[in-house]
Amino acid sequence: MIFATLSFLAGLLFVQQFSVLPENPWLYSGVFAVAVAVAVAVAVIVWRRYWLCLCFSIGVLWTILFASVRLADQLPKQLESIEIPVKGYISELPEQNEKGVRFNFCITESRVPLPSTIRLSWYDVEYPVKAGQHWAFTIKLKRPHGTLNPGAFDYERWLFTEGIGATGSVRRQPAPVLLSRDAAWNHVSIWRQTITDLLARALPDKPNLGLIKALTLGDGHSISQAQWEIFRKTGTTHLFVISGSHIGLVAGLVYLLTLKFWARTGLLAWSPQKVAAIASLLFGLLYSALAGFTVPTQRAIIMLAIAMTAIILQRNSRPFHILAVALLAILVTDPLAVLAPGFWLSFLAVALIIYTISARLKTPGTLLGTLKVNWATSLGLAPLLLVFFQQISLIAPIANFIAVPVIEILIVPVALVATLLLPISSALALALFWLVDTVLQGLIWLLVQLADLPFATLNHTAPSPWVLGFAVPAVILLLAPRGMPTRGLGIIMLLPLVFTKSQLPKIGHITMTALDVGQGLAVAVQTASHWLIYDTGPKYNSGTDSGQTVLLPFLRNRQVNKIDTVMISHGDSDHIGGAETLLNAVPTAQVITSVPAQLNAYKPTVCVAGQSWLWDDVKFTVLSPNHAFESDNDNSCVLRIDSQQGSVLLTGDIEASAEQQLVLRYGEKLKANILLAPHHGSKTSSTLAFLNAVAPDTIIIPAGYLNQFHHPHPDVLSRYQQSKAKIFNTAYSGAITINTENSESPVSTFRYSDGKYWNNK
Repeated sequence: MIFATLSFLAGLLFVQQFSVLPENPWLYSGVFAVAVAVAVAVAVIVWRRYWLCLCFSIGVLWTILFASVRLADQLPKQLESIEIPVKGYISELPEQNEKGVRFNFCITESRVPLPSTIRLSWYDVEYPVKAGQHWAFTIKLKRPHGTLNPGAFDYERWLFTEGIGATGSVRRQPAPVLLSRDAAWNHVSIWRQTITDLLARALPDKPNLGLIKALTLGDGHSISQAQWEIFRKTGTTHLFVISGSHIGLVAGLVYLLTLKFWARTGLLAWSPQKVAAIASLLFGLLYSALAGFTVPTQRAIIMLAIAMTAIILQRNSRPFHILAVALLAILVTDPLAVLAPGFWLSFLAVALIIYTISARLKTPGTLLGTLKVNWATSLGLAPLLLVFFQQISLIAPIANFIAVPVIEILIVPVALVATLLLPISSALALALFWLVDTVLQGLIWLLVQLADLPFATLNHTAPSPWVLGFAVPAVILLLAPRGMPTRGLGIIMLLPLVFTKSQLPKIGHITMTALDVGQGLAVAVQTASHWLIYDTGPKYNSGTDSGQTVLLPFLRNRQVNKIDTVMISHGDSDHIGGAETLLNAVPTAQVITSVPAQLNAYKPTVCVAGQSWLWDDVKFTVLSPNHAFESDNDNSCVLRIDSQQGSVLLTGDIEASAEQQLVLRYGEKLKANILLAPHHGSKTSSTLAFLNAVAPDTIIIPAGYLNQFHHPHPDVLSRYQQSKAKIFNTAYSGAITINTENSESPVSTFRYSDGKYWNNK
């Protein structure tokens, strides 16, 4: 069972490496079936393990079919950016933010074929938006699309796994119309919405309301970014969302209490063990429903169901077989679950606990067992954490040793009881919530102290597949029982994971990455021993910024622990939006900008034409401004970079006036191989005289996908095309990297080099 499940999983993973899927999956299925038959025949003759080959092949075929159907349910390109009247209902808990609300919307009526589920943003909302409401909207949609950068979150992958076929916004006119609302028992999400409303009314001033909602309902949208950062640094994020351990602990507590209670009643027609097992399973289902049946809770409830069924039927069960059944059930139901980091972290954590604790000659005591589990999960999950986040918490064992019993033994059970008591006795519920809030405040204070330690986290580049291939058996060896031969070999096998380094440019060369931040600008420039960040992208409507979502993950991916210079061209929010996050997170030697007042806390230097410096035989020169312009855009810091194999011109948001001054001042000296399009390709920039003076071989346009400003302007794009330069747009290419060492093909685009079949091309 275990090997069959792992073979099926391997087939699923194989498909996830595809950049495109077969255009006709049904025809492909027939060809593939023949190939499977041949492969099975060969396996029978040579290997005699035909069933493993068969499981792998079924996994491949099932994933291709499932993914093809999911992709077919995405918005047709011809329906992008047009207004469409629709009717439908809100299917999940809405996410509130400063500017409005976001929610998943299931369409029930439309005049054109649309995806079954879409994700909408509604700004300046005048109505309370709840799960289960039926609305008539006029909407404007686009295909699933997000920023795509090394090390950063793949929003398109998340939309794909969630079955969301389009994103868009609600139009103000015609005015939205609320049609009806489903009853609370119609759907789990409506039930969760009702409890959310009760919590909001009962705890309006509690500072930890967001945490209480996360621990009781699995709704983490109200947790602040500062709190998530604390949990990330301390390795306790898993404790503040409903995970499998929460389900298991609560179910175990219910089992013990029911067992003791039923034994005292004297009603022995049903054995106490059977009654306790049924009660435990029912409560586990209830808690999983509160969490919205996420993948970790699905795994937990399947494992719980198998274990409790074994008790009811008086059958022996083996932990790894139970885990294998849970794994197979989730993969068959949703083969795309393997794309979520939570899937891997959840199953691997349970596997590590089973491997460390079960089937040992001596059962450890409570304290020693807790320490062993902490050690096992911290060591065993470290390679995966580097793969997904390029960061691990060095203080996670200490933080979890303190936080796990506080959260799982005290806070979660009390918060659940208080939630269930809310409709019955609000006074008693409030008293319990006061206790929960008080304990949470103390725990958060302690976690803040731990997170502020200078050695709290370690940033490291993501390990390559071959390094990961050594790390997995290394973990198995290190966690093996004492006396295991070659156990110490695990330490040696982990060394490639520790000493992997990212590739550095040679002296005289640069690697420059124009990051995909949507409608904004952020550029990272690396020499042999220095880093420069030019602009930091925008703030987003969700309350986050590109410093947090793009720059910091990218820098962690590149193992960057300090920055030599951050240059902010000017004060527009799409250029300075991520500066505060970046500068607070990464030590920076120097800040240069044309708007020192906006960055006063960081002691900036004003950029002025003529400033220059030399890093590793690469020259950096500020060309503008040489005097104050009327337009803030024209006051942008213009930076020229000269390497041994070419030059780059970074222009910020300069417009025609600044371009004219640059042409008059520098003339032919303005020529550069690579031009960052001024002002995102706006019609007020990229004059013909300026383009003729620069005469670039490559033009990079930093713009958002279907942005509201319609950048780049068609006239400007026409001038770019007439210049015979190669044109790249971050909206369609993702992050764009220039490597001057590769003279034959210096430009690479992340969407095409690393994009998968679910990425919008």
